[in-house]
Amino acid sequence: MNSFPGYGASHPFNHPCPDLTMMAERELSAFFNAVTKLFGAEQAELSAEDWLHEMTENDVLAASTREWRQITAKASTRLASRVVASFPLTDLQNA
Repeated sequence: MNSFPGYGASHPFNHPCPDLTMMAERELSAFFNAVTKLFGAEQAELSAEDWLHEMTENDVLAASTREWRQITAKASTRLASRVVASFPLTDLQNA
């Protein structure tokens, strides 16, 4: 059997993707749960789609908590726009 040199048990390959995937999952999960509690399941689903859209807009996968939070902040801005747009002007004036 042929094997590729350098890819055996003696040369473990530590790729950062599993860690980055866990960071993304934690950030999206926390965002989704917070939006669900504050605005309901429908807004949470839309916000999760916004979050995923923002994540795919980057040319590279976010590599730090700060970068994941920037994605969450952008998705939060979209959420805020949706929520404000859903209130009639008179409701906002009486608040």
